[in-house]
Amino acid sequence: MAVGYNNIDVRACTARGVLASNAPGVLTETTADFGFALMMAAARRVGESERFLRRGEWKRWAVDMFAGSDVHGATLGILGMGRIGQAIARRGALGFSMSVVYPNRSRLDPAVEAELGARYVSKEALLRESDHIVIVVPYSAASHHLIGATELSMMKATATLTNLARGGLVDDKALAEALRDKRIGAAGLDVFEGEPTVHPGLLDVPNAVLTPHIGSASLPTRRAMANLAVDNLIATLGSGPARGTPPTALNPEVLSAGRHPDEAHPCKRRPPL
Repeated sequence: MAVGYNNIDVRACTARGVLASNAPGVLTETTADFGFALMMAAARRVGESERFLRRGEWKRWAVDMFAGSDVHGATLGILGMGRIGQAIARRGALGFSMSVVYPNRSRLDPAVEAELGARYVSKEALLRESDHIVIVVPYSAASHHLIGATELSMMKATATLTNLARGGLVDDKALAEALRDKRIGAAGLDVFEGEPTVHPGLLDVPNAVLTPHIGSASLPTRRAMANLAVDNLIATLGSGPARGTPPTALNPEVLSAGRHPDEAHPCKRRPPL
């Protein structure tokens, strides 16, 4: 019931005749909404200022009180220009007049670039130019610590970093140190290495907005995710006309092997007791 499936060994599933599926598409817009909200909260110091108010420390107004970074007209760097990345780019370009830059293994179609006002750049150029960076790439061994100490050192001192993809894409220890030393402006994090454990350094810095992996957590979207998961189950394990092709199978070759997953399960092959 998620888009990411790095927690599933799909190759092992396939070898054992177990079909795996995920739930892409139905959470794109909701997750993009949340990613943009998290980025804005970090940029405008929403978390810091709310805690300040709740502690009863607001005694007077000051002209520079919790002054943060503008979002409108800024440069938005997106690492991972898939469905969600493009939805975030659309919000930035059309809603906030942001300049969008992105690096990708595969460059977008020129018509899509034009629609999003997106400019194709290297990862290094994105780190140097962006006022706000959002990470929405899948996690893999190759993308582990995509953002570490070296990358953080290339960012603007006022820049924000938002991660709503997967923990492990960012070196949380290096990020906590960069935030503590004010080498970057702020961070918005919905995912963490080893979650639900959060690096203590991130808990100690005021310029981090932290949420418990809730990027797709709207009621309509969670219902849609559950329904898609059920559709996959019914298509895989149903009988008669209910049996069909799972809409979002990750290893459909299990079905094309001529043996249905439930029939291939070891429990089905055991002799009766």
